[in-house]
Amino acid sequence: MPSFKLTRKQMAKLLISLQPDQDKTPLDVLKQAWLESNGQSEGLDENGIPEPSFPGIFEKIIKGPRQDKGFSINEIVSLGNQIEYSSLSTSAVQNWVKRDVRNLIGSPQKGKKYSLEQAAILFIVEDLKSTLDFLSIRNLLTLIFNNIEDRHDDLIDPLDFYYTYAAIFEELDLNNDQVVDVDFRVKNGAKAETLVFKKAENKIQYLENLDSKEQSIVKNGLVIATLSVQTSYFQSVSRQFLNKTLFI
Repeated sequence: MPSFKLTRKQMAKLLISLQPDQDKTPLDVLKQAWLESNGQSEGLDENGIPEPSFPGIFEKIIKGPRQDKGFSINEIVSLGNQIEYSSLSTSAVQNWVKRDVRNLIGSPQKGKKYSLEQAAILFIVEDLKSTLDFLSIRNLLTLIFNNIEDRHDDLIDPLDFYYTYAAIFEELDLNNDQVVDVDFRVKNGAKAETLVFKKAENKIQYLENLDSKEQSIVKNGLVIATLSVQTSYFQSVSRQFLNKTLFI
């Protein structure tokens, strides 16, 4: 049976579907992700759920309430490991929230559980750490999300930020081979990074409340995150070859 991993864009859609008053349910998102990944409905049961290796975290999300959804650290790790070429561990994420990005995440905002936005920030951190150290990550995301206790002062909502750079990456990966289809040398007189920046610029046009400085912060953040996704893929492939080598 085919494996069931989500792209970052699909994961962002899943998180967004857990917000109140969303038209699409988590099951709708997961069904569509399965069809997009496998191109067929084979392997789905009568309810449209992949079987028999459907990840437990997805089953919990489908059966649980959508209102005020929160996740434990273990659930965030389980969810994060369903994202393609991601590798999270409970101990690592616990260190992040207690030390490395404590001032970005703060305390659990849903009782003893973390909010959807906090989960999204942890997934963003996982991507950014492929290119940036934790000090740089903290500096960048603090500029974008400001006060962790107040979502109203975010330049862009964490879920929207995650979805946007994931969408940019997929739009640049035209043949779905996990490598953006641009030349990072010089192409037609312009650096390929400019293509990523232009995509980011187009994506944030709806953020009309931001001044030029704030728009630049968000655009640059999206470029960095998009390039970090690409780096994450190469790191994942390198780890696979290392593991193969160690077992020769």
